[in-house]
Amino acid sequence: MTDLRLIFPSREYGKKAFEYIKEFLEYNSEINGTGGLDRYEKYDDWLIKIKKDLDISNIPEGRVPANTYFFIRVSDDKIIGMINIRHKLNEFLFNEGGHIGYSIRPTERKKGYATTMLKLGLQRCRELNIDKVLISCDKTNIASAKVIQNNNGILENEVYSETFSEVIQRYWISL
Repeated sequence: MTDLRLIFPSREYGKKAFEYIKEFLEYNSEINGTGGLDRYEKYDDWLIKIKKDLDISNIPEGRVPANTYFFIRVSDDKIIGMINIRHKLNEFLFNEGGHIGYSIRPTERKKGYATTMLKLGLQRCRELNIDKVLISCDKTNIASAKVIQNNNGILENEVYSETFSEVIQRYWISL
């Protein structure tokens, strides 16, 4: 899996980014970890948003600084996944969302990519001096729970999320 990289989004990936989102819609699959890409019609507007997410001194109240990355397979320059790393936790993120959100495109699942992407994401957390990372997933999402556990995630508890109307599991990973 040395053919895989986390890269900060750039203009050259606009078409591929929207193809990534389109695949989720075609498969009726939940979209996570994209820094809100699915809510933008214009890729350049989303690029501005994710750059603003890094402007710590100007983050709006209730939000936290965050990095969003594409998980690229270098051999064909394909976006395999996306990961969003929040630099700190607000109340909602502490209770339900965690430091990291991620997704793998539906046609690339069950190939070990998510475990590798999360491992690379945890390295970025270490670079940000985050030494204890909170990650949550839906209790019914067994694949995501295994990805977290494969990266040394320890289940702290399960809580009912009013926001998502389901039980979520909260895992901690010490770096």
